[in-house]
Amino acid sequence: MRVTIVRRVPGATFSLDVYADNLVAALKIVRPKWEITEIAPIPWNSPDKLWNSGSGIKKYYETFWRHPRAVARLEADIFHVIDQCESHIVYRLHQANKPVVATCHDLVQFVYPEILRDQSRLPALSMATWKYSVRGMAKADRLIAVSTNTAQDLTHFLAIDSARTTVIPNGLNTEFRVLPSVEVTEIRRQYMPSPATFCLLNVGSTHLRKNILTVLKALKMLKDKGVPVCLWRTGDKFTKEQQAFIQAHDLESDILDLGSPDTARLIQIYNAADVLIAPSLYEGFGLTIIEAMACGTPVITSNVSSLPEVVDDAAILVDPVDVEAIVAAVCQLQQDPSYYRQLVAKGLLRSQFFSWQQTAEQVARVYEQVLSTRGLSDT
Repeated sequence: MRVTIVRRVPGATFSLDVYADNLVAALKIVRPKWEITEIAPIPWNSPDKLWNSGSGIKKYYETFWRHPRAVARLEADIFHVIDQCESHIVYRLHQANKPVVATCHDLVQFVYPEILRDQSRLPALSMATWKYSVRGMAKADRLIAVSTNTAQDLTHFLAIDSARTTVIPNGLNTEFRVLPSVEVTEIRRQYMPSPATFCLLNVGSTHLRKNILTVLKALKMLKDKGVPVCLWRTGDKFTKEQQAFIQAHDLESDILDLGSPDTARLIQIYNAADVLIAPSLYEGFGLTIIEAMACGTPVITSNVSSLPEVVDDAAILVDPVDVEAIVAAVCQLQQDPSYYRQLVAKGLLRSQFFSWQQTAEQVARVYEQVLSTRGLSDT
């Protein structure tokens, strides 16, 4: 079988690079005889582009005209668009009567449209083009959703028949693991104010849906209670609102910004932290949660969207806007070593459920089903 993986611009979205890189690598393992190729848009500001008008025009030309045409001209037995935001390409493949599968990670902009407002000079246009793109998924032969919650969103927001969607969770990179205690102790020595400090970790973006302000409120309440605590942050910089809260409540010395570490450093950070705090208001999946679990770090997360199905019973689930509940969970972990060890063990066991080879096997079966339905060979 010849499979073409349709990717986003390299580096545009870290989590989607993780998905594409690991899926392709695992597909080559579970179906070694298949020919798997990848195509991504040329960065719209690339110096070798022939389109010389303004940058906005170049971007839309590349995204909605040149690249979809280039994809549709390729020869493959099946195409896989691995990001819902690229599903405008599905229209073109559908018109060419080419078998196509699309993966939906989330439909967060329907729930939090301010994400596009904050990131775009022309938010109304960005929202219109985003909606046009994601509605292209309705033209795919088959859809893959990374969680049941995302599958339900496809039906709710796009009226896509649930029978056309297969839920296939993300995998977990095997690099995420428990490190030797000597290495962990050294990291904690470098960054901890004192050995008794209980370290909270938050990983990822600072969009409204990530609920960072609630994390900061929990940090303040813990300080007020006299709990020796600090917060490590990796990912985006704090927003102006979050920075104002930090300054107003004198939290600067209690927060350590660790930037955007590479995978090896992130694994060290997970291992050295005492607990991952991830009270997101919405997640399509929540990859950082299983990464933390695989590193032996307990997790406190939300009881909404996809998060309960991802963690099962291996994390503390709280109302994401209930600051007192988050504080109580942190105190329980800090004060009860037995309970802490139980949650670590549950998290390690749960993380083993997620494997990129298992994900790739399920994806490969979807490809085969699509070709079988169309009456085509899948060899």
